[in-house]
Amino acid sequence: MKEFLKVGISGVRGVVGASFTPQVAVAFARAFASFLGQGSVLVGRDTRPSGFATECAVVAGLQSSGCKPVLAGIVPTPTICMLVPLLGARGGIAITASHNPPQWNALKFVGPNGLFLSPQRANELFDIYHQGEFALVGEDGLPPVTTLEAPAEEHFNKIMQYVDASAVRARKFRVAVDCCNGVGALYTRAFLERLGCEVFTCFDTPTGAFEREPEPLPENLGTLGALVREHKCHVGFAQDPDGDRLAIVNEQGEPIGEDLTVAFAVQQVLDCHGKGPVAIHLSTSRSVAWVAEQRSCPVIRSKIGEINVVQALLAAGAVVGGEGNGGVVVPAIHPCRDSFTGMALVLELMAVTGKTVSELRAAIPRHYLVKDKVPVRGERVTSILRVVRRKYEHLKINLQDGVYVEIDDGWFHVRASNTEPVIRISAEARNPETARQIAQTVRAEILAYLAKEPGSF
Repeated sequence: MKEFLKVGISGVRGVVGASFTPQVAVAFARAFASFLGQGSVLVGRDTRPSGFATECAVVAGLQSSGCKPVLAGIVPTPTICMLVPLLGARGGIAITASHNPPQWNALKFVGPNGLFLSPQRANELFDIYHQGEFALVGEDGLPPVTTLEAPAEEHFNKIMQYVDASAVRARKFRVAVDCCNGVGALYTRAFLERLGCEVFTCFDTPTGAFEREPEPLPENLGTLGALVREHKCHVGFAQDPDGDRLAIVNEQGEPIGEDLTVAFAVQQVLDCHGKGPVAIHLSTSRSVAWVAEQRSCPVIRSKIGEINVVQALLAAGAVVGGEGNGGVVVPAIHPCRDSFTGMALVLELMAVTGKTVSELRAAIPRHYLVKDKVPVRGERVTSILRVVRRKYEHLKINLQDGVYVEIDDGWFHVRASNTEPVIRISAEARNPETARQIAQTVRAEILAYLAKEPGSF
């Protein structure tokens, strides 16, 4: 498939040197500066090798349109979101393709409230980009570039103030961490040591040369599992390259699935920090909803995408939420996905309950979630979703985001990806074989349709 620039609610992303170039980064930075108006714009990045060159392009674009770049350097994406309002900045740009393969990079745009742009505001930015009529300043109007020292300090302090750090420190947990050679390689050991943990790390050099697939799925966490077993750790944590998603490995070195990260966080917030609504997206496991419902707390489901979950969370006054990919959101800290908040909450849960990860996991009914994807050109998405909808219109369907279908023993969800040129398929059931069969059946139906349409892939 030809590489295209992916533009949507998750920002602008593409393959470096193909669809994602310095020229693209400069133009979008100029568009963002024109969109915001003159003022400070925070810029941070992950460890990808293309990050520095992209940062230089972003700085050039911001300056040329009259915005003052404030450089945070290599920093977790949630730190960028939190710092924008703390600094009184006009906005922020996170240079990261998150879980995408290493050849990708991206720009994610943060508004003055510290949230990623809403779909409506993002469309306004994209209109400016496509029109190409950017604000420009002369030499005497070029603002200076400044650099932040210790950019993550306020972020981590807020987490320490939220959780019962003394209870965690008293347990002296042994923790293994897979940093994916991303931002966690610079921050996670020190963060966990502040919580009194003895820390063992793998993939812990901030080179951006990913030694495993960057998405922290169970099949990518074998090295972390071995590290847990070798050092007899209480828990293993795996981050994605920009530090907003978290996966958990139990004390036996076995991955428990990303959805359980959110389920554990929801349990701890509702039990120890206050009850209230819970916001999750459509493809999140029913395990998370079960935890909330057991505590008589309402569950709100949104479209896929962090900003969609956050908007639903804020509108409902939810106390916790997240995405089923391991993205924990606690608005009392900051309404964004945050692996560091997730780690602290899981450790606090283990400390106050005295239970192992396996015991905590066993208390939640098992739902087996299977994820798949089919490469497809963007213009084919609508027709594919129409075919799926017609095929299953006799069942209970939700069209909020793609096609979500409830079946006897679970559900499946077919939608266009926000981050890649693919159709995503998620299926969940109480039996793993049933979940696999559902996903395989839907995939086969999509492929059969595409085979009849030349040039669809």
